[in-house]
This record gives sequence, structure tokens and C-alpha cells, in this order.
Amino acid sequence: MGLKKPKQPRLDPYNAFLNIPYDNQFQNLYLAYISGLSAFGLFPKATLEIPGSKRRLDRIFGLIQTCGYSFHDLSRVQLDRKAPATPRFNMPFELGLAVAWAMVQNNDQIWFVFKSVKRRVQKSLSDLNGTDIYIHDGTVRGIFRELNNALVRSEYRPTQRQMQSIYRKLKQSCLKVMHDKGAKSVFEASVFKELVVVAGTLAKLYIPRLSRTLV
Repeated sequence: MGLKKPKQPRLDPYNAFLNIPYDNQFQNLYLAYISGLSAFGLFPKATLEIPGSKRRLDRIFGLIQTCGYSFHDLSRVQLDRKAPATPRFNMPFELGLAVAWAMVQNNDQIWFVFKSVKRRVQKSLSDLNGTDIYIHDGTVRGIFRELNNALVRSEYRPTQRQMQSIYRKLKQSCLKVMHDKGAKSVFEASVFKELVVVAGTLAKLYIPRLSRTLV
């Protein structure tokens, strides 16, 4: 009797895999991504929320398989400051998983690459030559601008003002969320999940059409 093939995770077209660096200097952009994606009616998902005994790589790949979109920010692939000086490979590795999955399955998952500085990806990851790279300049407004460019075909068209309003309220809620969860960092699973809920609620408040079309 042969072994059963593992059940493939079900893809949700509104799930958005968020592949970003988890460090304090990136915190505002982290909140901007959550705010911006929520404004487009998407539900941010991240490796922060995948605890369990199963091998981490399997969990990451399983999460990617559930997402109709994936957003990969390669702004922090440079050497870190802690000895020994080492480049950060997690973000490009997870990008590779998403690209391979989309190609092998020939499915509807759409992936995007974001960066803070022009032409760096073409030098550090030349296999992406010919791929659109969304340059956000390391700013919150830049994140919103480039999300609008990337998701130009979306049925939702949030404005900069709407996304900024969601972001400001989310940032104000951040300390309370951390306090309520007893968290030491904004990059903890319970905090991330709560921020996604808060951002989704704010998005429906500032973009009424979302509350009429999403359940």
C-alpha cells in the first residue's frame, strides 16, 4: 500500500504573503505594508505566525501555498553589523520558493519584488533581470505608491490619504496591542495577528466599499 500524498494547502486569493526583514529600523515600513495591503482588501500573512513542531521550511512553503499574492522586500540583504558579518539570505530564499511554486504549479499566485534603492537587485540577483522591481525609497509613502503601482489591476483603488489614515491609526494602536499581548517586540506572532485584524477593521472604516464586498 503506497503512502498518501500530503494534502496541498488551499490557496486563498485574498491572502498576501509578506516577506520582509524583522528589525526595529524596518518597523514603520512593516506597519505600512500591513496598512497598504489591508487597504486593497488583502489579508497579510507572514512567517511570524507559523509556530509548531513541523520543520520551519515546510511551514513557510505551506504558508506561501495558501496565498494568492506574495510581496518580497529585498531592502536588507546586505551584511549585518553583528560578528561575524553575514548577508541575510532569508528574504531572497523565500522569494525563490514563491517563484518556483508559481512556475511549477502554473497557478494564479502573483509575486512582486520591492526594494529601497534602484538597480541594486539587478546587481545582487541578476536572475531577476526583466522583472519589474518596485522602488519605495525606504519611506511609508513610497510603500503606498509602489503598492498602487504593483496592484494597478486590483478592483480596489485606495488613495494615499486613505492608506495614510489607516497607517496612522495602526501605529497609534501598536503600543496598546503590544501591552495587551505582553509582547516585547512588534514582530511577535500574537502582535502581528492583532495588527492585521486592526488594519482590516480600519480599512473597512476608511474605505467603505471594502465593508460591502468582503465578508
